Amino acid sequence: MPGSLSPSPTVAEDAAVSPVPVSGPAHLLRVTLLMAGSCLPILGAVLIAPVLPKMQDHFASVPGAKALVPLALTVPALALALLAPFAGVIVDRLGRRRLLIVATVLYAVFGTAPLWLESLGAIIASRALVGVAEAAIMTCCTTLIGDYYSGQRRVKYLALQTMCASASATVFFVLGGAAGSAGWRVPFWVYAVSLVLAPLMASALPSTGGEAASVVQGDRRPFPWRQLGGICALTFFGAMVFYTVPVEMSYLLDDLGVENSGVIGLATAVASAATVGGAVAFARLKRAPAALLPGALAVCAVGFGVMSVAGNAPVLVVGAVINCVGTGMLLPALLTSAMSRLGFEDRGRGTGLWMAAFFGGEFVCPLVLLGGEAVVGSLAGAVGVLGVAAGGVAVGLLGRRPAAGRRGWSRGSPRP
Repeated sequence: MPGSLSPSPTVAEDAAVSPVPVSGPAHLLRVTLLMAGSCLPILGAVLIAPVLPKMQDHFASVPGAKALVPLALTVPALALALLAPFAGVIVDRLGRRRLLIVATVLYAVFGTAPLWLESLGAIIASRALVGVAEAAIMTCCTTLIGDYYSGQRRVKYLALQTMCASASATVFFVLGGAAGSAGWRVPFWVYAVSLVLAPLMASALPSTGGEAASVVQGDRRPFPWRQLGGICALTFFGAMVFYTVPVEMSYLLDDLGVENSGVIGLATAVASAATVGGAVAFARLKRAPAALLPGALAVCAVGFGVMSVAGNAPVLVVGAVINCVGTGMLLPALLTSAMSRLGFEDRGRGTGLWMAAFFGGEFVCPLVLLGGEAVVGSLAGAVGVLGVAAGGVAVGLLGRRPAAGRRGWSRGSPRP
């Protein structure tokens, strides 16, 4: 993929006036609901992570439980990854607002289903349906941000979406761990929160009719598959790096003798909080994403290295914190790098492909580490191998990064 990560030609900003008010209580409620909706897929991704060992104990008699139980956490990502490329078409046909409300209600129905399901297979199936709802929710929220806002406001709220998702992971880890202390099924009650959001969305989000009226129509051109292909491949790998701590932290702590779900949730939340710090650092550095990607992956690799040799829980948490600082920079760098390659007329399909790559990487993360554990003999060793791979990718990106990518954004230049 030579040159695939080099800065693309500048994409002109949409200078149209935002079609909705950008101040006042209605505006604040609208932004809050869009950010809350964007956090629901994160809730699905991390909430039950602290109780995975308890789930595995409960289903210990089920053949293949060691591989199937982690799928209960990540199978929503598989459904989201498979549907994301088509989600833009579905949203355009049914309307953003209406589909968002329906999907938010279904999210609660499918999310709480494990409270009364007894079969591990049925629970995994319900989790796949959660992923279907998440695909619609994530696509609708992101599309509505594009519909409601323009120019720098759109960039601002897309960045805020990333930061809110990272911050919410910290809260959900603590919540999942605390609730999990009362039983592995208890955290699934939290999915019912979307029933509070749905009526608020119905009343506070104005309809757009699915029209992209603000788009400046120009000559049709081929979709930039080549430009987007490299960053999507890197995103697939980056997602495995990003989700290793959320998915595997409970198992790594369990291997070190830490079995209390509350402690596991708190430890994972401390690491996850570092993700927010990394995202803030990304925003403050004001560097082009191509310049930050090698450094972000290198930090992730160092964190994995510390985790792989940790002999006790505190050292493991330190390594996870280092890793999560890197992933906090990695996620917005990947997203903004992808968006900088797309004109507005391509952004729907491009966002869907990027989400497919990201959530596809999330899905395969535990499977890759499980395979690595079988080869090297321990989960910590498999994490170390992934760290070596992340370091190798960082070196490769550093070697291929052109001179233009090394410069930060100038004060007057557009930011990808």
